[in-house]
Amino acid sequence: SPSLPEYFVVPSSLADQDLKLYSYSFIGRRMPLWSWNHPNGSALVRMANIKDVLQQRRIDQRICNAITRSHPLRSDVYKSDLDKCLPNIQEIQAAHIKLKQLCVNEPFEETEEKWLSSLESTRWLEYIR
Repeated sequence: SPSLPEYFVVPSSLADQDLKLYSYSFIGRRMPLWSWNHPNGSALVRMANIKDVLQQRRIDQRICNAITRSHPLRSDVYKSDLDKCLPNIQEIQAAHIKLKQLCVNEPFEETEEKWLSSLESTRWLEYIR
């Protein structure tokens, strides 16, 4: 995938041939990417959606098992679909444009009474929270 770094961390129990095979199943060939870890063994792994719904469960389970085996305490994987709870890039860009318009184009003195509600309506603070 041209959007992934040249080198990245993967669980050692995943063989190279498995990674190559699985990469074709992910949208944009974006393999799971180990993004962050904590000294207690917790890790944040970012993963694109799997194209083939029929193979999704098998591939997802194989990768989650490899992550579990890589955890020092063998803790189970907790998965969260962030696509459902986070804004997409277009929503963030629209919120930023509204914020810029509010801060640059409108004199604060004239809109002081409704400025906070206008700020809230941009959703910018919600997104950066």
